[in-house]
Amino acid sequence: MSRTGKKAITVPAGVTADIGGGQISVKGPKGTLTMPTSDDISYEMGDGVLVVKPANDTKRARAFWGMQRTLVQNLVTGVTEGFSKKLLISGVGYRASTQGKKLKLQLGYSHDVDLDIPEGLEVKTPDQTTVEISGNDKQAVGQFAAEIRRWRKPEPYKGKGIKYDGEFIFRKEGKKK
Repeated sequence: MSRTGKKAITVPAGVTADIGGGQISVKGPKGTLTMPTSDDISYEMGDGVLVVKPANDTKRARAFWGMQRTLVQNLVTGVTEGFSKKLLISGVGYRASTQGKKLKLQLGYSHDVDLDIPEGLEVKTPDQTTVEISGNDKQAVGQFAAEIRRWRKPEPYKGKGIKYDGEFIFRKEGKKK
């Protein structure tokens, strides 16, 4: 039995969930998100509550149960609150800025790194060493944050690079004479 899957998803006021046509669609104040449904999982809409259950007793259905419930919960959270990630840049001369629909990173390379901001995401740079990514799709926010971080991962000796806010970088001791 899935402990996560057993929990019912509360659908707040102002949010509508439609199940049909092989997909689940959730509409709220921050937009609309859709996700394809699995044949092994059944979705039931009640009075402000969405219940996810396995459709049969196969191993695949039980394995998908908790994950599908979490994905539907992410849809509901995305259209009500949204998701955000914060990246911190540390290093001499490392900086970030937004110019229209592009994110410009200066990370010690011979060239600037220009990244196109994906549709549906909002990127802010409150200062030169902070990048805030927000949007209603959790997967898209996390993917874009990972793509930014990939350009200069934090190194263990000085801690220079791009890291997530709250991430701990395991530091190593340098050479000794």
